[in-house]
Amino acid sequence: MPKKGTKSSKGTGSEPKEQERRQKKLPEHLELQRTRVVCKFDGPVNTEGFQYGGAFSAMGIDNSVSVDKFCKDFKVEIKRLTEDDVEFDMIGIDASVANAFRRILIAEVPTMAIEKVLIADNSSVIADEVLAHRLGLIPLDADPRLFEYISENDAPNERNTIVYKLHVSCKKGSPRLTVKSGDLEWLPEGSQLPLASPAQSRDKKKTYTSFSQSQKDILEKPLGVKLKDITIARLGPGQAIELEVHAVKGIGKVHAKWSPVATAWYRMLPEVVLSEEFKGDDAEELVKKCPVNVFDIEDLGNGEKRAFVAKPRACTLCRQCVTGPSGEHVHLRRVRDHFIFTIESTGALPPETLFTEAVRILEEKCERVISELS
Repeated sequence: MPKKGTKSSKGTGSEPKEQERRQKKLPEHLELQRTRVVCKFDGPVNTEGFQYGGAFSAMGIDNSVSVDKFCKDFKVEIKRLTEDDVEFDMIGIDASVANAFRRILIAEVPTMAIEKVLIADNSSVIADEVLAHRLGLIPLDADPRLFEYISENDAPNERNTIVYKLHVSCKKGSPRLTVKSGDLEWLPEGSQLPLASPAQSRDKKKTYTSFSQSQKDILEKPLGVKLKDITIARLGPGQAIELEVHAVKGIGKVHAKWSPVATAWYRMLPEVVLSEEFKGDDAEELVKKCPVNVFDIEDLGNGEKRAFVAKPRACTLCRQCVTGPSGEHVHLRRVRDHFIFTIESTGALPPETLFTEAVRILEEKCERVISELS
């Protein structure tokens, strides 16, 4: 029996608890395969993922993904934000999730774009079809969240349609005139083109839209185009363009003109590791090999110099540093769950708003799947 004043460890469960406190780790080579993509001279290795829970069950390590673990590990860090683009890090996610955001940004975040072009006069050298195509690709300064989708059975109104007109001409004897996107004029009262000629219509003049009120009354700021210096056409003396365009809400999946991004892409975070010190001439040679200045030289004193990894984020995996005899001591890797994401907006929405809209759309998709399964 244990002596008075002492406590027995039997039956208290202290040993299992102590074992639980010990964080189990994979061997170094397996941990490298799980968390990194290794880029060698002839190509990348360890490209397959280990996202299933039983991948390392034989070693007593649980590799499953839970909501709590995801919420704990997931982070977003903004590195650069301008009016046109944003660069941020998404940490703690799988490549499939990052790609889902990319596809949603390109194809499913709605914008406003010109859909119908009503041409009254076009005496320029540009064909009507080409002119309409050029107009459709002009990014509009209109928040799509303030408008509704329009179907084939809906009448164009102030809630689902934006109307612009373009009426320019080049007088005879004048130099050639360049027509730019800034020449488009917003019509807050709706269309001005009649559906029928005055001789055919006995009733009040009807137009192509049925606005019940001015869009100035429902919008906080006037609408226009994002960029006013986009060339639409060039007119010679005596030529003119008179038309009206109707912009509606849509998504890039239907047509690229509704895509809110010039492009959206991501890449895994580069990781550059030197397994041996490069000094003297070897350090100078290593620095000269890299075209994007990933490496730099530090002064150790007494005339000695050593190369070090200064800007690993700038690495483009050109693999110049792994060529030659010294290349075996340079290891290029990509962090598997750390993505550098870049979004370039066309101007319809700010780049930071585009990402939050993509998150909202992905959330709606998940809720829809859960409701259908239940």
